[in-house]
Amino acid sequence: MAIIIDENTRVVVQGLTGREGRFHALRNREYGTKVVAGVTPGKGGTDVEGIPVFDTMVDAVEGTGANASIIFVPARFAGDAVYEAADSGVGVIVCITEGVPAHDEARFVNYVRRAYPDTVLIGPNCPGLISPGKSNIGIMPGEITLPGGPVGLVSRSGTLTYQAVHELTQRGIGQTTCVGIGGDPVPGTGFIDCLSRFEADPDTRACVMIGEIGGSDEETAAAFIASEMTKPVVAYVAGVTAPPGKKMGHAGAIVSGSKGTAAAKIEALEKAGCRVGRNPSEIGELMAEVLKSI
Repeated sequence: MAIIIDENTRVVVQGLTGREGRFHALRNREYGTKVVAGVTPGKGGTDVEGIPVFDTMVDAVEGTGANASIIFVPARFAGDAVYEAADSGVGVIVCITEGVPAHDEARFVNYVRRAYPDTVLIGPNCPGLISPGKSNIGIMPGEITLPGGPVGLVSRSGTLTYQAVHELTQRGIGQTTCVGIGGDPVPGTGFIDCLSRFEADPDTRACVMIGEIGGSDEETAAAFIASEMTKPVVAYVAGVTAPPGKKMGHAGAIVSGSKGTAAAKIEALEKAGCRVGRNPSEIGELMAEVLKSI
């Protein structure tokens, strides 16, 4: 069983007529995703290889019955795109755009949470999500996934998501849903949001969680795992070799004192009962051992 998206998800691409939006929309459609519309103000009435383009999200949803949106617009317009998607009534919004100012993120993430608590917002600055064999909404390479479960994956890192999925697939371990939540300071969806869904999903028997240095989300997730989860979790924390006192990578990777370090996160996760790899290539091996034990 998939979480968040499935074979019935109908997607609107905000920014379809741009180069990035067009490329990934057609790629997702080729994978089997139901890409039913695009939105670009002023381009309504046109199409992109048979995908109709509308001027507004409301028009697109009314015209096609879409229930999800993926956003490929420049950073300065990303907030407006999220507001428009949320107000149109779609239940899933995936914002791929990177470089969105943190104060914009704080505004639209909290707007969606308050005004539409049942709407799932993933991102910004994320690779999206895929339920292998059913639907791909984002920029993840569907070719490296394996349908059928039994592993759910959630990750702050984009590229490490791909590596972890590849490691699992190479060992014949399928995935139920893989979610890249993004590494910005104000994510629309966090670890606990996804882990709780995996815990409730009967087809997910184990989880992979990939964190990074900076912030305290991994420590908070570790407390949730210890108290609420019955399914085993294999984890990896990027940034073990990061020099002390240095800002590494994107805006989310900021270490404050002893908080947010890879060592602190690994310690918390291991105390919660997780198997924690020391390099990304161990994820598949550890998961294979975990699945044998259950």
